[in-house]
Amino acid sequence: MTPWILLAVGASAALFALHGLFPLRRPWPAIGPAWIAGWFAAELPIHLLLGLTASVAGLVALGGLEAWPGQLGAGLAGVAALASIALIGRARRTAAIVDAALERDLGVELTELTEPTDRAESLGGPPTGAARLARMAAVLPFGRRDVVREREIPFHRDETGRVLTLDVRRAASRPTGRPVLLYVHGGGWVIGDKTKQGLVTVNQMAAAGWTCVSTSYGLAPRATWPDLIIDVKRAIRWVRDHVVEHGGDPARIVLVGGSAGAHLAALAALTPNDPALQPGFEHVDTSVAGCIGYYGVYDWTDRHGHWPHGALPILLERIVVKRRRAEHPELFEAASPIARIGPDAPPFLLIHGDRDVLAPVDESRRFAEALRAAGAPVGHLELPGAQHAFELVPTTRSLAVLDSVERFATWAAARRAAAATRRSDRLPVLTGV
Repeated sequence: MTPWILLAVGASAALFALHGLFPLRRPWPAIGPAWIAGWFAAELPIHLLLGLTASVAGLVALGGLEAWPGQLGAGLAGVAALASIALIGRARRTAAIVDAALERDLGVELTELTEPTDRAESLGGPPTGAARLARMAAVLPFGRRDVVREREIPFHRDETGRVLTLDVRRAASRPTGRPVLLYVHGGGWVIGDKTKQGLVTVNQMAAAGWTCVSTSYGLAPRATWPDLIIDVKRAIRWVRDHVVEHGGDPARIVLVGGSAGAHLAALAALTPNDPALQPGFEHVDTSVAGCIGYYGVYDWTDRHGHWPHGALPILLERIVVKRRRAEHPELFEAASPIARIGPDAPPFLLIHGDRDVLAPVDESRRFAEALRAAGAPVGHLELPGAQHAFELVPTTRSLAVLDSVERFATWAAARRAAAATRRSDRLPVLTGV
């Protein structure tokens, strides 16, 4: 029996590891299971390798190599181990890749506005290597002792009684006047939870001195487009009106989102003060200092043919918009961030893994090209070996990316503050009457 168990362990590990290197992208019904297998292999290769080594060693000690199934299983385990080592190497290269990409895309101005890092004085420097190792060993993004959280703050109630809430995180030292990070969760516009997504990002940014707000929004099919983006705008309104009470500076807001949340964050960043998306609060300034998109979807029309299957149009037409694109193309065009880029677009940081099977990496590539063509500052980080939702847990890759996220957000907030200072300096000074 033991040899057969070893065969099952080796085969499963090889399947997972090879999915990390060469993820299955079609047919679309198989993409979900393929993503799960690829995600574990690509984002937790050290854990997979250690668990595999311990399991194989134990089974070999129990006689797992006494028959051919165990010998085959041991060979497959060796393949999985080699694949895991390759995945570890890809993850370890992330820091150098993202640093080089930021310097290439944003250059001297980025360096000038982020040195020294804009951390609250009482918080000290970046996390140490030992602290990072402890976070990675824990795997799950638990709360941090240096971060406090205020939960379930209501910011909107609609006519059906639905209540939208948000959470606020800030450093335990409770600094004031800090820039604000507003996080929009993903989930394909139909699922997702602000309490379970973006935790690595908001905890680290809060520890660095930011006031971090994680917002909910109405989900389809109960909500129908454009209710979802209006809810995100309502969260920005709450930040404008109330974030000072939580130590934040409402003049320096940076949006961040993952997957569907990246779509919503990008659309909100590109449609400031659009009255069609701010019914009843048209007067509120919803402009932001910058936007960060993790593995986002930026074109609901799929004008460049990035989607190799029909999953996206089916989801949008039947559940989110509840209209056919062929009959209402203007709705899908207006909901596409790539179609809403204008001369006043704020800075963007787009982050995408090249092994993403849920949201094609070409979405970020094309969006970055369009932003550059319009003259908008944009950093584009394409991560070798990374899967969709790579930053859900603290890993070598995600923590390296978060260093760049913090650096970009700091730069965008400083850029916004500098622009506001220049505007105020140009205002005429009135003396007397």
